[in-house]
This record gives sequence, C-alpha cells and structure tokens, in this order.
Amino acid sequence: MRKLRQSTANCVETIPSSRREMLTQTGMGLGGIALAQMMQQEAAASSGGILSALHHAPKAKRVIYLFQSGGPSQIDLMDHKPVLNREHGKELPDEVRQGQRLTSMSGNQSSLPLVGSPFKFAQHGESGTWMSDLLPHTSKIVDDICVVRSMYTEAINHGPGVTFLQTGSQFPGRPSMGAWLDYGLGSANDNLPSFVVMVTKNKGGQPLVSRLWGSGFLPSKHQGVRFRSGKDPVLYLSNPDGIEADSRRMAMDALSQLHQLKLDQSSDMHVENRISQYELAFRMQSSIPEATNFADEPESVFQEYGPDSKNPGTFAANCLLARRLAERGVRFIQLYHQGWDQHGGLVGGIKKQCKETDQASAALISDLKRSGLLEDTLVIWGGEFGRTNYCQGKLDGDKFGRDHHPRCFSVWMAGGGVKPGVVHGETGPYGYNIVDKPVHVHDFHATILHLLGIDHERLTRKYQGRQFRLTDVHGHVVNDILA
Repeated sequence: MRKLRQSTANCVETIPSSRREMLTQTGMGLGGIALAQMMQQEAAASSGGILSALHHAPKAKRVIYLFQSGGPSQIDLMDHKPVLNREHGKELPDEVRQGQRLTSMSGNQSSLPLVGSPFKFAQHGESGTWMSDLLPHTSKIVDDICVVRSMYTEAINHGPGVTFLQTGSQFPGRPSMGAWLDYGLGSANDNLPSFVVMVTKNKGGQPLVSRLWGSGFLPSKHQGVRFRSGKDPVLYLSNPDGIEADSRRMAMDALSQLHQLKLDQSSDMHVENRISQYELAFRMQSSIPEATNFADEPESVFQEYGPDSKNPGTFAANCLLARRLAERGVRFIQLYHQGWDQHGGLVGGIKKQCKETDQASAALISDLKRSGLLEDTLVIWGGEFGRTNYCQGKLDGDKFGRDHHPRCFSVWMAGGGVKPGVVHGETGPYGYNIVDKPVHVHDFHATILHLLGIDHERLTRKYQGRQFRLTDVHGHVVNDILA
C-alpha cells in the first residue's frame, strides 16, 4: 500500500513503495520499461531458459559426461604408438619435446626415458579403430563412437585442468557447463533437477570440489544437484521424522506466501530463485525415489552393465542411473570417476580403473542405442589431460608411471549428432605433440553447445561490466566430427 505525505502545496503526493513503482513514475516511464525487460529476462531464466529460441536445429537434447578425473593415459588406451615400444628406455628426443614445460614432479629428472605401452593394441570394428586390450567392451562399440585423439589444454595440474574442462576457465568462480545449459535451456522435467552430478563412491585421488558443478555468477538455482549412494540420494530432501507430506506442503505454502510478500515490495531475483528451489525440492521427494529405484530393471540390464551395477554409488550403478535420468528429461548428467592419476604403478592402477569403468561405459552406449535415446543424447568420456610418453621417476620393468601431459590427450564422444566410427586428429609417432586437427578445450565446449542448438558466442551473462560465456572469447565448432 502506498504511503501518503503532505506536499508544500497542501496536496497529497504519492510515495512509491517499491523500486518498480519508483522507476515507473520517473523518467517518463523509461525506467519501468528497462526494469520490465530485465525482469522478463530473469523470469525466462527462472521458469525455462534465458534463450527464447534455439539458435539452430539441435542434434542433442541432453548430455551424459563420464568424466575420468586424474588424466587417463591415452598412450595405454586409445592412441597406439608402436614407436615407443621400439625405443623403450631411450631418451625423449629434444626435437620432440621442443623445450615444452614439464611439471615439478618430473622436470628435475636428469633422464626422461621413453616408455612403450605394456598393453596390446588391435584394430576393431568396421572402422578399424585402434584400442588397447584394457578396453575390451569399448572395443566392441568403436563403430558407435568418435575418438578425438587431438585434444589439448594449457592446464598442467589437476585443479586448473578439471576446472577448465568443467567451466571453460582455469580459475575458480565461473559457471560450470551444466549450469550454463540450465541457464540457457531450462529444464525438460519440472520434477527433477536439470543438472545432476554423481561421484563414484570410495575412490581416492585428486579431490573433487562442489564448485566444479557450481553456478558461479549465474543464479544459484542453476548449480548441479549431487546424487549420493544410500537411502537419501539428495541430502536434506526427506522429511524429518514425525513430519508428514501434508504438513510439509502446508509449510511450503506458508513460506511461499511470505516470499510473495517480499516480491511485492521488491522484485528480488534471489527470492524468486529461492521459491523455485523450495518447490523443486518438494516435488523431488517423490520423483527422485522413483528414478533411483532399480527394481523395475530386468536382470539382463544388470548383466550388461556389470555386477557392480547393483551396488549404488559405483560407476556402473551411476551409468545405469544416468540412463534412467536421461529417460526422465534431465538435461545434463555428470559422472565423476577418480583414480586415473598414475604417476607410479601404472600397470596395476590403470587395469583397476578400466575394470571399474569399461563395461559400464560401453553398456551405456548400447543401452541408449537400443532404446533410441542415443540419437539425441551426447555421451562424452575423458579426463582433464593426458600422460607423458616418458617415465616419471626411475624406469624399472613394469614399475613405472607417467606424468601429466597437457599437449595432447584423447576423449571419445557418441550420439547426439556426432559422427560414429571415426577418429579425429592425430598425434606424432612419439605421442607427444599434435600433428593434425587440434581440438582445444574451448573448441570442445563450442562443439557441445552447437550440438545442443546453441551458438556459443550468444549464450552470455553480463558480470562485472562485461559479457561472459562458457568459451570466454575463444572457441570454434569442430565441424569435422558432426554427423
């Protein structure tokens, strides 16, 4: 209700009681027009997405990102380098290294002996893609995937490297990829979060922090929701003991009324976000138990994903849950699997990692393909950088490790408009430098957005005086891998 005061001319003057009324009454209404436009934009971001329409026809509707944290060794998995086996134990040639920087973990070594992979490689499928015998299940789906062997990054350590792949910047504070997509596209299911994160349980290695799936300077409602193993996949979602659903609904209604009173006084975006988050949490009390209950899955599916798929929180179970969430309209599903950081004991360590991930990763592709979801679901497998072709520390038989290597690494992609059964890019015979079709992290992000119907240069948010985007001021779509 507006307040009244007596003016000096003995007439009643109306005092605006909110920012909205003040701006409407001043500047011949131009302030109100500006505010209305701003609020319309924010409302679009809170109810759907900030984009009123896609920039072009999308090939993918959703993304499942199987992030292998720690830096998988491309030389032992997907990038066959027989030269290293022939020159095993010899020094890394200066003309190959070209003075490139090394980490402090191997940069002080007096010797950098080359190490050939102890694992056997063979060509698979009609495409003839080379794969290590560490990946017997992935080898069976090579005709469904695109292997990118020419990824590169500037990040040489885990923290900046993982942050770069997830946010487009090595520095903390930027929105994650999933947050950008939720901000731009909104949700396809009102009863589930648009951005879900799962981390394989009981894994060691480099720590993973929540800012990797955070919203940065975007509204907080766009941050990822982490699902955990156990009876409560989302923390603090269940009602406390003694609180029934009807009581919680009444409390939510009362809280919504209080928030609405606040909105009537000042159009605060944070209040609107808070209302939407509370309401989503209430709806998730019934939708999440249904999505995470595997009771309706046939035994053949568990056999396909592997025995661990019945154990919540394992990589296999998370892959199966990712398929269920994709079916229910979750737009961005991020799986993290730690433990790929083999500075030493690579042979045993990488065998263990592949045993935990290979079968389920391949099963996810086959499962999505069988149900028809692979056509519009983009699946990505890869880490933050690769590993060196030389040994970190002393080379002693099969007791060796590989250091971080940002100059080249491999990922694979499938579905969602990506060409199947192809290999993109090439590294040199020593597997140290890219010699054909390099793909930078910003190019990688630009391509993902393109597949979702988004021009990466046009999904932006103004912050601290300038427009920001996932690809910063860089990035080119990798057209060669588009179907």
